[in-house]
Amino acid sequence: MPTIKILPHPEYCPQGAEISAPAGTSICEALLEHHVNIEHACEMSAACTTCHVVVRQGFSSLNASDETEDDLLDRAWGLEPQSRLSCQAILAQADVTIEIPKYSINHAKENH
Repeated sequence: MPTIKILPHPEYCPQGAEISAPAGTSICEALLEHHVNIEHACEMSAACTTCHVVVRQGFSSLNASDETEDDLLDRAWGLEPQSRLSCQAILAQADVTIEIPKYSINHAKENH
């Protein structure tokens, strides 16, 4: 089972964390299942960018992004070459390290 290392984020995961999730799970689902309450304003339907993460290690092990995700990422705050929407990034067998950006384009926080 792959491990997701989450780098420290002042709001969502202040000390950082390491969690495990089965291959085939999206990064967003794994985070939420382990009480890392990342924003996901569109309920993981690839219609916003609030669940944007930067994959610091293991990027190539994830499924390829599609055109819809790539278009949405163009609007994400802090976009980097290894940015993904966590709701669309599906784990394979390899471990990944992610960073949750400091900001999102969401002006109001959702409580899911």
